[in-house]
Amino acid sequence: MHSELIEIRTGSAETVVDLTSRIKAFLRGIDAVDGLLNVWVPHATAGLAVIETGAGSDTDLLAALRDLLPADDRWEHRHGSHGHGRDHVLPAIIAPSMSVPVLGGRPALGTWQSVCLVDTNTDNPVRGLRLSFLTG
Repeated sequence: MHSELIEIRTGSAETVVDLTSRIKAFLRGIDAVDGLLNVWVPHATAGLAVIETGAGSDTDLLAALRDLLPADDRWEHRHGSHGHGRDHVLPAIIAPSMSVPVLGGRPALGTWQSVCLVDTNTDNPVRGLRLSFLTG
């Protein structure tokens, strides 16, 4: 098994960060061939999604999350910025981990698919991303 923790700077705004190029670089760096890549975000307020990016889907996802999880006073969890409690509900909807098949050293993603970090927590501008490659 090969595993690495990568730092992702998300800034101070809600964001969707395309991780695909970082994942490909990790796989190249370990000379991966065939196996399974586990992607894990060790945070209570972030998640991972496989979506199309660059055509508005990332913006649409953030808009849908704002509709589903408004940043208001309804949340019991109240530390941090206004409405921060919703950020702690996010990983129940956008999971903090996923597995991606790797074939021939490349993630077996569809043509328009990208692995993305989804972060609505504006209080934490730096995230960790654990990549673990397993072969069998």
